[in-house]
Amino acid sequence: MSDTSSDLELQLSAHALAALQEFKQEEQERLEKFQNLYNVADNKFEEDRKQHGMELFKEDWQLSQFWYTEETAKLLATALLEGADENTCIAVVSAPSVYAAIQTFHEDKIPTKNIYLLEYDKRFEMLAGKDNFFFYDYVNPLDFDDRIKGKVDRLLIDPPFLNKHCQENSSITAKALLKPNDNSKTDFGYPKHRLISCTGERMAEVISAVYPDTKVTDFYPEHANGLSNEFRCYANFEWDKWKFI
Repeated sequence: MSDTSSDLELQLSAHALAALQEFKQEEQERLEKFQNLYNVADNKFEEDRKQHGMELFKEDWQLSQFWYTEETAKLLATALLEGADENTCIAVVSAPSVYAAIQTFHEDKIPTKNIYLLEYDKRFEMLAGKDNFFFYDYVNPLDFDDRIKGKVDRLLIDPPFLNKHCQENSSITAKALLKPNDNSKTDFGYPKHRLISCTGERMAEVISAVYPDTKVTDFYPEHANGLSNEFRCYANFEWDKWKFI
């Protein structure tokens, strides 16, 4: 091969290398621009989610969806968060409006990141995020991610239907989620263990059977769009917002 041919190949190789470098640089810049746009959109969604909460999600009555009033949702959220520490694990089952209420609290009022939503309606993965959302169907009460089974300290459950089968299956889920109550305290001196079930008043006998350590309280949960069935709050603890009847 002549020196002229060799020089030409070197020139072509250098040119190709420069073109490749230019392409990589442009690709990196494109990816960075996309990421910036994604971050802006994601931050905008976060702002909208915190500002509007459950307004972003229309109730589906065929799924027996009835959102709590803002006042009720915040009170139940506070009951779950009160005295919790960074190691407290909290689960909200079939009550997305309570989960949404938690997200409206200021960061310094949310001591733990271990707050999970179990819900049939997959729209709410947007609300909780993929790491904190678990698809859940009461028909298969143990068919959910094993990562939180036996790990939950505090639980709120609101079975979607007012019948014995739904209540009993939901209680199977609750018992699978909850840690045994060893009467231990959080770092702030509050009992770690808390169980709340909000459901119809006519389910009182069933609730007493499936959660024998709970009692009916004097707190009446209210729904934003009204609900003909009278609701009650059953819990295994008292605090300054409710007492046992």
